[in-house]
Amino acid sequence: MEKLESKKFYFGTSTSAHQIEGNNLNDWSEWEKKNAIRLASLAQGKPEFIEAHPAAGSPQNYLSGKACNSYELFNEDIKLIESLGCNAYRFSIEWSRIEPEEGKFNSSAILKYREMILAMRAAGIEPFLTLHHFTIPLWLKEKGGIIYKGFPEYFERFAERIGNEFRTEIKYICTINEPEILSLNSYYRGLWPPATKNLFKFRKARKNLIKAHIFAFQKLKNISSDFVVGPVCNLSYFESAGGFWNSAITMFAKSFWNFYFLDRTNKYSDFVGVNYYFHNRISGGLNKNLNETVSDLGWELYPLGIENVLEETYSRYKLPIFVTENGLADRQDKNRPEFIRKTFEALARAKKNNVDLRGYFHWSLLDNFEWDKGFWPKFGLFKVDFGTFERIPRASAKVYAEQIKQFIND
Repeated sequence: MEKLESKKFYFGTSTSAHQIEGNNLNDWSEWEKKNAIRLASLAQGKPEFIEAHPAAGSPQNYLSGKACNSYELFNEDIKLIESLGCNAYRFSIEWSRIEPEEGKFNSSAILKYREMILAMRAAGIEPFLTLHHFTIPLWLKEKGGIIYKGFPEYFERFAERIGNEFRTEIKYICTINEPEILSLNSYYRGLWPPATKNLFKFRKARKNLIKAHIFAFQKLKNISSDFVVGPVCNLSYFESAGGFWNSAITMFAKSFWNFYFLDRTNKYSDFVGVNYYFHNRISGGLNKNLNETVSDLGWELYPLGIENVLEETYSRYKLPIFVTENGLADRQDKNRPEFIRKTFEALARAKKNNVDLRGYFHWSLLDNFEWDKGFWPKFGLFKVDFGTFERIPRASAKVYAEQIKQFIND
């Protein structure tokens, strides 16, 4: 496996193509059009929620449209990353732009992404490229999407094309973002396209994504041994409240959620990308969190948990780790500054405890389109005026920049 630069530590921000680029045509953009009115109606049925987040009651909120217009304004975004003192940027390439028709690759889109990557390089920013961040081309959706039997081979072909195109410009490649979240929300909870509730299809999705990662990893390493390739998984801090049954349930939850994908792909990975958002304290079989501070999405804010997740992940797999996402929806920016400080304290402790941690990417650089929630959740270090696309720094952006400096100096 590729040996990563041992002394290099990366600080950056994360985004994904569909959430910021604008004007995408894929399975998500079509699903939005069919479900915007329904999603707005569901929000309107919660008066207290609508009072706090009035945009959620509008169907327009659920249409990605131009998003942050980052496909055109990527140079502005790179300047924002520079202003934070970051030396890396995790972004995704939109498959539907690269291969809008089966087997037909769009040279102008490839050229555009090359322009973005070279601009990052010119600014001293290391590109961390994600191949798949939830969306798929319409032609692949019509075949059955990620549960189609040929999906792993199609993904392998896409990875091969990207690997050959960018072999001299890219080193770090994330294959698939949060396969467990994508499988769960698309085929078990029925929240995301194709919005199906089917246990068999859920299991098929998980298996196909595992196979797709392995195929892509092998293909990319054959193209260039210099590629550093790994998956990105959403790992939760599962904490037992004590006692035999709580401990047993906690272990099962870790096995089902944290370990399932990684156990089956760790021999085909140069690193583990960890997305950390959730703490689950298991008590009597239920999730009973004690921390009452929550994000605008109602997610408990528990930065301490990232330390446990990093230590447990490294102990189990002995692979270098990048925190590829970590952040919170906080439109008033009241909790984000302290959240960032506490997270950096946890990162420092994890490194002190010999976790081979190589980087941290805050989610997100910009306020963006948050999938079935639309635009109302605000994850950005920079606020976006979606009328003019002006980027406006929040106070937490300065805190993040200060923490980076302090971490490097320490």
